[in-house]
Amino acid sequence: MARPTSAADAAGLGRGGAVAFVLPALVLIGVFLIFPALWTIYLGLTDYRLTGLAAADPQIVGIGNYTGALTDPRFLTSMWLTVLYVGGSAIIGQAGLGFALAWILRGRTGPVRRAVEGVVLLSWILPSTVVGFLWFALLDRDDGTLNALLNTPGFAWLLDHPLLSIIVFNVWRGTAFSMMLYSAALENVPPSHLETARLAGASVPQQLRDVVLPRIRRHILTNLLLISLWTFNDFTPFVLTGGGPEGRSEILPVYVYRVALRDGQLGAGAAISFLILLINLIFALAYLRLLRGRRRQDAAAPGPPV
Repeated sequence: MARPTSAADAAGLGRGGAVAFVLPALVLIGVFLIFPALWTIYLGLTDYRLTGLAAADPQIVGIGNYTGALTDPRFLTSMWLTVLYVGGSAIIGQAGLGFALAWILRGRTGPVRRAVEGVVLLSWILPSTVVGFLWFALLDRDDGTLNALLNTPGFAWLLDHPLLSIIVFNVWRGTAFSMMLYSAALENVPPSHLETARLAGASVPQQLRDVVLPRIRRHILTNLLLISLWTFNDFTPFVLTGGGPEGRSEILPVYVYRVALRDGQLGAGAAISFLILLINLIFALAYLRLLRGRRRQDAAAPGPPV
């Protein structure tokens, strides 16, 4: 006669099943995330190179790669260019244009909305390299479409205004995500509240400030976090400018590529990559702290009178 299963045996079987269920995911995370991260940290402490003696026998240099990067004027310039790139294309461009499109299209139906959404989404789902070469053809100095439309033959957009060119390019390419997120968020704003504010004489900016933004501020913070991190690590501008001319569009991902692969300094490139990871963590923690603060304010706010 089989012995009855005790509560302890059942709990042990439950834990074993849970471990077996999550074990494949843990293995994948370890192989594709944890191990590469640890390997990058190790490489950042060495003088490992693609060629030469350092490739065959790398030596530990400690924090030399980190101090060298932090004191390199080109790294500091790339950092400043990245801040301008993220601020201009993600925080101001994508977030602002995405909200404007979502606000204009709210409550609208018909072919006009479908056409606008289709064009915006198409720019987002196309492969980055394809979009990059399309914009290169648009901004080309000799046979570019933009110069033909503006009747400005020979104007070198990518040479004279490289940073502005990649900012506008990234705004055009990435606005779709913000538009979709804000469109979903605006569905949570009761139309009756907007109508009441309008009848009370509130202008559109006042309606946005007093009715709309308090209800979607968490969506705004989430959107800013995601698009800032994506833009900070974006390598696509390399297709347009290659970081030039004279490093005027060399944002940090392009700078890492130049150091690690073009110059062959894999150790220094790994150290810079780890610094970029730390910067991303600081961004994420700052946004999450703001988000938690908003949640506490919402929880502490008194409810509507009954």
